[in-house]
Amino acid sequence: MKLTVNREVRDLPDDRVDPQMPLLWALRDVLELTGTKYGCGIAACGACTVHVDGQARRSCVTPLGSVQAGQAIRTIEGLADAAQPHPLQRAWVLHQVPQCGYCQSGMLMAAAALLQANRRPSDADIDAAVTNLCRCGSYPRVREAIKTAAAALRGESAPAAGVQP
Repeated sequence: MKLTVNREVRDLPDDRVDPQMPLLWALRDVLELTGTKYGCGIAACGACTVHVDGQARRSCVTPLGSVQAGQAIRTIEGLADAAQPHPLQRAWVLHQVPQCGYCQSGMLMAAAALLQANRRPSDADIDAAVTNLCRCGSYPRVREAIKTAAAALRGESAPAAGVQP
């Protein structure tokens, strides 16, 4: 089986995958892309969020066989690179979002899908699109970071951390 992951066609050996295998395990165990996390296994927490053709998907409940040939999968490793971080990654640091960090890759991927579709999200838009769970409770900082990244993506100057945009 072949998958397009982070703009690269990757071959998954047939003897290591089954169409019912969750996409999460194909990414982590077969392709060794470990940025996508296992949290709950029932699509409740969002730690496993990736993009499939630009849409946020919970990879722990997405069977590998449901990913069609040619669909683009993007993981946290493909969001940006170290030389040029995604505006969300810069905003995450500016607003000091992560604490333990475990849920952050899924949150970033959910937020990136939101900003791809909506560059002026309201609090309600953010709450509806980013349903990921965070034990550390950094939700207010997540919301502010998303607004800061949205402003950057619109070409506007970002407000200072702690300042309402």
